[in-house]
Amino acid sequence: MRAHLVLLMAIAPALRAQQIDVSPSGPTRTITAAVAAATPGTRIVVHSGVYAESTLVIDKRIALVGDGAPVLDGRGTHGLILVKADDVTIRGLVLRNVGTSFVEDRAALSVSDARGCVIQDNRVENGFFAIYLANTTDCRIERNVIVGGAKAEATAGNGIHLWSSRRITIADNHISGQRDGIYFEFVHDSRILNNVSEENLRYGMHFMYSDDCEYVGNEFRRNGSGVAVMYTKRVTMIGNRFEDNWGAASYGLLLKEISDSRLVNNVIRRNTTGLLADGANRIVAEHNDFIDNGWALRLDASTLDGRFTRNNFAGNTFDVATNSHGQTTTFEHNYWQAYRGYDLNHDGIGDVPFRPVRLFSVLVEHNQPALLMLRSAFVDLLDAAERVLPALTPESVVDTRPAMRRVQ
Repeated sequence: MRAHLVLLMAIAPALRAQQIDVSPSGPTRTITAAVAAATPGTRIVVHSGVYAESTLVIDKRIALVGDGAPVLDGRGTHGLILVKADDVTIRGLVLRNVGTSFVEDRAALSVSDARGCVIQDNRVENGFFAIYLANTTDCRIERNVIVGGAKAEATAGNGIHLWSSRRITIADNHISGQRDGIYFEFVHDSRILNNVSEENLRYGMHFMYSDDCEYVGNEFRRNGSGVAVMYTKRVTMIGNRFEDNWGAASYGLLLKEISDSRLVNNVIRRNTTGLLADGANRIVAEHNDFIDNGWALRLDASTLDGRFTRNNFAGNTFDVATNSHGQTTTFEHNYWQAYRGYDLNHDGIGDVPFRPVRLFSVLVEHNQPALLMLRSAFVDLLDAAERVLPALTPESVVDTRPAMRRVQ
């Protein structure tokens, strides 16, 4: 026992040295000094105050933790934190006023060539790029609030920006006022969970060349456009909401040049175009709600071999539109509010097939100004005639087993 006590007394000073406190009136008054004095494993606690320092370069394994929402202020001239070491934690800070740059991707918090970073419970205000990860692995970005003041795309950065990274988790963040809320490029095996991305100039989320990623429980609303998925394989999107993205070229979800994607239990509501599929092959879409959109679903001719089953289409101006007469996408057991068929044997399945492409939507595809006639009696007559004797709408776009009631 005596030997143990002697050992504890010997290492106690080293244990105490593992925390450095920073405060405006304490012995350590700058975060820069604390980082310089830290050794691997040190916890730096930054107490309430405003710290206007040069860019902090963290090149050792430490935890930088805020107590009382301390503010790091860039005064509009520089990035705030650059992490270049593995297993660094940044938590509880307010990062403010980075300033626009046209020559660098300046960010409130950058992580480069590192693994195991944890970025939690921070607030970023006017960050240009808020959180920027490049060549990183096994990092977590959680519960951060990002508030940008973007006015134009050319002078705005992205909220959470990832490049060439793998196994990243982005969860429970709230992002607004950026160019893109979340941006991925060459990112793989990553998960985006329960984030809210709203009122961003361009996309709520924008990702390219990013295979084997999963997006679950997010909300993308009132953005320039909702989400764009481009040049990507094996994306899974479950339980997300794509809402209130309005404009001449806006959509809730764009799938462009992708393959083998899965869409399950998503809500696509009140968008100019709900889902636009352009070169999107082998889509599997199940149990999604397409509600109150202009065009619920637009399938370009380049989209092949998709499958839409047990989805709900209600309140849309056009449920399905396509520029192809030879679509290979199949529809089965979807609920269509516009269906006027019957169910004589009461099995919940319509006894006659439903063709969701309206004749008027075909005319609009070739002549956009025809939309001015949308609510006219003439258009109703055209659609009624096409239902009785279909001639111009694509024969291949048909639900042979339409559901009589909303699918749960």
